[in-house]
Amino acid sequence: MTINRRHFLRGTASFLATPAILTSTRAYADTPVIRVGHVSPRTGPLAGFAEADDYILQAITEKFGAGIENNGKTWQIEIISKDSQSNPNRAAEVASELILSDEVDIIVAASTPDTVNPVSDQAELNEVPCITTDCPWQPYFFGRGGNPAEGFANTYHFFWGLEDVIGAFLSMWDASGVGKTVGGLFPNDADGNAWGDAELGLPKPLAAAGYNLIDPGRYQPMTDDFSNQINAFKAAGCEIVTGNMIPPDFGTFWAQAAQQGFNPKIVTIGKALLFPSVIQGLGDRGIGLSSEVWWSPNHPFASSLTGASAGDLANGYTAATGRPWTQPIGFKHALFEVVADVVARAADLEDPMAITEAIAATNINTIVGPVNWANGPVRNVTKTPLVAGQWQRDGDGIELKIVSNATAPEIPTTGELQLLG
Repeated sequence: MTINRRHFLRGTASFLATPAILTSTRAYADTPVIRVGHVSPRTGPLAGFAEADDYILQAITEKFGAGIENNGKTWQIEIISKDSQSNPNRAAEVASELILSDEVDIIVAASTPDTVNPVSDQAELNEVPCITTDCPWQPYFFGRGGNPAEGFANTYHFFWGLEDVIGAFLSMWDASGVGKTVGGLFPNDADGNAWGDAELGLPKPLAAAGYNLIDPGRYQPMTDDFSNQINAFKAAGCEIVTGNMIPPDFGTFWAQAAQQGFNPKIVTIGKALLFPSVIQGLGDRGIGLSSEVWWSPNHPFASSLTGASAGDLANGYTAATGRPWTQPIGFKHALFEVVADVVARAADLEDPMAITEAIAATNINTIVGPVNWANGPVRNVTKTPLVAGQWQRDGDGIELKIVSNATAPEIPTTGELQLLG
């Protein structure tokens, strides 16, 4: 077994806590255990991303009940889940607890840079294999100071990138025929700074496509006044509004836009408009809003772990909870598909380096699409497909319809874009 900093820390902690036990019994147990730490924002303004956690974790725990075979031995999988509270500092704290106190062998995390980045940083620092998702790759990679020539040693991520969301948005807007002046709403946080970045974000690609982006500057999350932004958009004649916001901020902006007589024809916002509960809370003004679509019941993918289709997983969640499906369901499930695949393939589950090497060598088709780190824009990153959708009335309810699939034609459209107002 390779001795590294993490094993040294583990051994020191064990020695200090129980001097009579000098070596781990894990390798010699009849049924050895792999501990998987899981971090997501169960509470706070990002809690919508974790709405399906209980459902996914229960199903995965049941699936893992029989263990996973590796090199002729069956390993039990123990999942330890902790709440980041939608706070980056708390995410780092619980990740540290999972690594140093719970002694997890693998750590996984999801849901925006506020959770993914601090967890990944703790894993990198402590040399723990880490798999993350639910965050565009640029704020994940560059937000952590990543160097494309070097990458990271222990941390791996799968999701789409800003180039994909820009492509999906532009394909939807181009087909609409509306004016090409776009208002930008970018908060002063990791996502907002990435989306609004002059070099890596939306400005250059929008300009290249003939769009004029009006960016009034960064606003502080949880602000209560968007008058400056609304006035700037009205003065410029913006017919499209885009950006990346948390749900409370979009709710404030959209209410004030109505009060101040600002009526764009297309509103396409990342993050805030992903969830049915947010749209329902907006009432009639939620109908017609648009967003990126990472995953849906209509995605033509199936789980490598259970064989369930995207539709099966979404419908199973609704049947069990009485709530509509949400996009993070697929990616939370896919995290554990990758974990299962890695545990089965790793050359030595007692060696963190061997686990990391197995992550890097992953090549599976998951419920969110292919995950293969040999194919990526930078080291440690691989991408999943992305399309664009709009919230529309569907009978007595609402449904997120896929209205543009030019960026991923394998995913079928389910509706056509309708202009607001």
